[in-house]
Amino acid sequence: MFAIITLLLVVSISILITRIATIALVHTGLPLESARFQARSAFTGSGFTTTESEEVVNHPVRRRIIMMLMMLGNAGIVTVISTFILSFVNRGESESIVPRMVLLAVGLLALWLVAHSKIVDRRLLKLIDRLLSRYTDLKVRDYSSIMHLAGEYSLVEIEVEPRDWIEGKTLAQSELGDEGIIVLGIKRADGSYLGAPHGKTLVLPKDVLIVYGRISQVEDLDKRRQTKRGDQQHEKAIVEQQKIIEEEAREDTATQDNSN
Repeated sequence: MFAIITLLLVVSISILITRIATIALVHTGLPLESARFQARSAFTGSGFTTTESEEVVNHPVRRRIIMMLMMLGNAGIVTVISTFILSFVNRGESESIVPRMVLLAVGLLALWLVAHSKIVDRRLLKLIDRLLSRYTDLKVRDYSSIMHLAGEYSLVEIEVEPRDWIEGKTLAQSELGDEGIIVLGIKRADGSYLGAPHGKTLVLPKDVLIVYGRISQVEDLDKRRQTKRGDQQHEKAIVEQQKIIEEEAREDTATQDNSN
């Protein structure tokens, strides 16, 4: 009887561990279903190689969570289960095995039903989420995924030199937004930082702009000088961005039509 209770307890703890790890991964910005899959994969040592797995490995907080899961999974949980099953089966012949087998089957079935119950799962995940939010600082989001920092788009620092096209202009005058470039922050030469600068913010020499946009456009801005050609490049970039906006609008309309 003790072996059965211990076995069911170990299974329950294993389920709880993967649930906690799932929500911890969600706190780093991973979608719930992906977090659930990665947590189970790491805990059981399945080691599926997917794009999502690469995102986990390349993220420091997620990597620590996965490493902890792998350590717990390899710390003997499977061995403990096997040991208790063997001790359970190899009891004296005088003891009937049927009642113990029935109890084990009923216990495992109950755990399976609880683990797959949407109501229980939803409430358990909410409880774990609340506890993690209160007692941990797991608020590190995967900004690379959120901002789609791949392919055409990137987050870049641009150091402003004298005679650069943007030097001496306010952000409103530069009309970078019309080019598809967003200035997220400015690091001044004196070490101060302007977060979410407004249109009246003046760009000074030696400023470092933290910008988000298409890589090719950002590179063009970085090379642009205060010349007539620089102004022409600016106007050309606005036209190209307008074409991109129109194309995205057409694709979005087509997507909405297909969904309807």
